[in-house]
Amino acid sequence: QLQLVESGGGLVQPGGSLRLSCAASGSTLDYYGIGWFRQAPGKEREGVSCISRSGGYTNYADSVKGRFTISRDNAKNTVYLQMNSLNPEDTAVYYCAAVPFISISTCQDRHAYPYWGQGTQVTVSS
Repeated sequence: QLQLVESGGGLVQPGGSLRLSCAASGSTLDYYGIGWFRQAPGKEREGVSCISRSGGYTNYADSVKGRFTISRDNAKNTVYLQMNSLNPEDTAVYYCAAVPFISISTCQDRHAYPYWGQGTQVTVSS
């Protein structure tokens, strides 16, 4: 059974950076596309970015394009989300999720992902 654990969240000032990690265990991450989602208080969980099994396909929400970068290291069974130029609107709990196959239609669809981590809090505040 695939298990995912996020790390790297924390408190950062506006304009700062964080790198989130999503580490997998129980199965090889090569078999899964990975999505990053976030949920702010009182809001629905929204898709942020996704990456295909090989890393050849990536996709970003408009709100993070040019600021966030998703990458993966299958040898380390880990996917990363580099977040730059953070602003208070990025404050949320960030989750990684896994699905056997990523497509344009499923990338940011939280209902498509059967495996989820527990989340890591990101707070952007001065």
